[in-house]
Amino acid sequence: MQTNDRQMIEYAGLLQRDVAGFLLQCDDGTRYRLELLRTPIDEVEKRVVVTGHATTSLVLEAEGIRLA
Repeated sequence: MQTNDRQMIEYAGLLQRDVAGFLLQCDDGTRYRLELLRTPIDEVEKRVVVTGHATTSLVLEAEGIRLA
């Protein structure tokens, strides 16, 4: 059995799209490139909450996205 010791955190902000994929512009000014399992078409340019964890200071691995 494999354990997952990475803590899931919620990040709030504006979901944006560019030519390379999706970005989250957080409320505190931080901007993350998102690694996603699905394409969140309905949430683009809307306020969302992303559940996931940062893999680097610029990349967020998203487990889920919901409207804020």
